[in-house]
Amino acid sequence: MRAMVFDHNGEPDVTERSRDRGVTASQMARIGRVLAEPRRVQMLREIAACKEPMLCARLRGTHRVSAATLSHHIKQLKMAGLVEIVRKGKFASLVLQRDLLRVYVDHLSKI
Repeated sequence: MRAMVFDHNGEPDVTERSRDRGVTASQMARIGRVLAEPRRVQMLREIAACKEPMLCARLRGTHRVSAATLSHHIKQLKMAGLVEIVRKGKFASLVLQRDLLRVYVDHLSKI
């Protein structure tokens, strides 16, 4: 078993790859930090429940936060790779990246 390698900031080293489809330890840590916020977990549940890409405006209706706060949460989900933003004209929709979420959950189940 390999030891985890950390960079000078105490973060898992980006070059240290998980055996799970090339996801880095840094990406795994980022997903964990993003999902530590309960609102983002709820947002992912709502996005996952949609068969089609979910309009961002729909999230705005279910979460009583400012547009700036909602945008911040969506940006964090996107930066972690958990959602993809699909633009159609002036509208933006969100698609859950199920494969990455599965890799994350599989990784946690092996701890």
